[in-house]
Amino acid sequence: MVLRFALMIDPVASLEKGGDLRSTLRVIDPSAPALELGDLSAQRGDGVFESIGVVDGHPHEVGPHLERLAHSASLCDLPAPDLAQWRAAIQRVSAEAGPGESVIKLILSRGIEGGAIPTAWVTLATAPDNSAARRDGVRVVTLDRGYPLDVPARAPWLLLGAKTLSYAVNMAAIREAKRQGADDAVFVTTDGFLLEAPTASLLLRIDGRFVTPSPSAGILHGTTQLSVFAHLEQRGSETGYENVPVGDLERADAAWLLSSVRLAAPISAVDGRAVAVDRGLTDELNTFLLGRRD
Repeated sequence: MVLRFALMIDPVASLEKGGDLRSTLRVIDPSAPALELGDLSAQRGDGVFESIGVVDGHPHEVGPHLERLAHSASLCDLPAPDLAQWRAAIQRVSAEAGPGESVIKLILSRGIEGGAIPTAWVTLATAPDNSAARRDGVRVVTLDRGYPLDVPARAPWLLLGAKTLSYAVNMAAIREAKRQGADDAVFVTTDGFLLEAPTASLLLRIDGRFVTPSPSAGILHGTTQLSVFAHLEQRGSETGYENVPVGDLERADAAWLLSSVRLAAPISAVDGRAVAVDRGLTDELNTFLLGRRD
């Protein structure tokens, strides 16, 4: 994705109550140098982020994204972000989006090593064309995440529920999936339970009921998944969070990967075996997700 617009946030200035939050935002050239070489976001991936889908200039699920940014910051012992300031930044960046699909990224870094001031910035880019994934689906492989289901409760320092900048493992999983002839991956625990995809939540319909792996398993609570659950519940469908065995991925009536930018991509194959795709419901979900949502 090519960056089209960017601004830096002064997190210290937001502490001055009564000021104009817009004055704490500084527009920068998205193609020019902006970070010091010692920033820990680049040195160690020490920071958190959120990606917000934007359709025709309207950012979706701003509240849930900001809540998750704050939750990730808390898990990582980062200073609590001023959510009003971040909301002002999102509003400013959204004004540059224009028609079509875009993506806004929020980044909060620990800053320079040894310093006390975090680094924060927001970018805008044109979203990639996801029409093929929404229409034709994605082939996935299941990949071992390397830990059992109860690890998040026993080892909170692994930051498994935080959306951190340390995405090397996630990107390696996608490369491995492609080496195996698939499009994406679904992580599974060593004791046989489904988790999530490297950049998406997992939704399954089993015997007419919609389920997603429980966030207590150390996965991100997907903002798009929350919207989809609300839509499904409004139409009278039953939804739930569960510990889902790996075998249910092939047993399901249908399954999807859900994310803020790709939206609802039906799973068309699992570990090389074709599975059923509900094209009608997929179209319904994407029509809903492309509509105006707050």
